[in-house]
Amino acid sequence: MTTDKKSLRELLTALYPDQLVSIQERLGETTIVVKASIMLEVLTALRDNEQLLFSQMTDLAGMDYSDYKDGEWQDKRFAVVYQLLSVVHNRRLRVRVFADEDDFPVLASVVGVWPGANWFEREAFDLFGIIFTGHPDLRRILTDYGFVGNPFRKDFPLSGHVEMRYDPEQQRVVYQPVTVEPRVVTPRIMREENYGCN
Repeated sequence: MTTDKKSLRELLTALYPDQLVSIQERLGETTIVVKASIMLEVLTALRDNEQLLFSQMTDLAGMDYSDYKDGEWQDKRFAVVYQLLSVVHNRRLRVRVFADEDDFPVLASVVGVWPGANWFEREAFDLFGIIFTGHPDLRRILTDYGFVGNPFRKDFPLSGHVEMRYDPEQQRVVYQPVTVEPRVVTPRIMREENYGCN
C-alpha cells in the first residue's frame, strides 16, 4: 500500500496527459478536472486501471459556482464533484466535472460505473437541477413532486416560491404564494436599543 500523493499526481499525469483539464493538490487531497465529454471514459479507467483501482465512489455532490470568489468566477456555473477511494492503494481522489451549459446542465450518469451513485445523482438533480443522462430513475428525492425550482442554486430565493398549509375548509393541503416578508435578522447584542446598557 502507498499513500504518496505526489506519486498519484505523477501517475495521473502520465496515464491521462490529454484527458485532464487540470490537476492540483489542495488541503491534502489531489483534485483533477475532467471534461464532460469524456468523463465516463476517464472515470471508468480510474476504477479499472490496476495502478489506480478507485473502486469506491464515497460521495457525489452538485456545485453552483455562480457566486464563487465573491462573483469573480468567470468559468462554467455547475459542476459535480466525485470523491473516490482506492482501498487497495490507500488513496483518495477528488474529480470535478463541469456541465457544458449553465442554462441546462447535463452530465452523464455514473450509475453504470458505481451503482451507489444512484441516489447521489437524484439529490444533485433535485437540489441543483443537474440532469444525468442514462440514469435509471431520475426524479426528485428530497423535495415534493410539485416543488418548483432547485433550492441549492444560488439564485433560488431564501423563502422559496410557494408555501404549503392545511386548509380546514377544503380539508386538504394547499399551495399558495409565499407570504413571508423578507427581513434582515440582526442579533440582539447588535441592536441599537441595547447600546450602552449594562
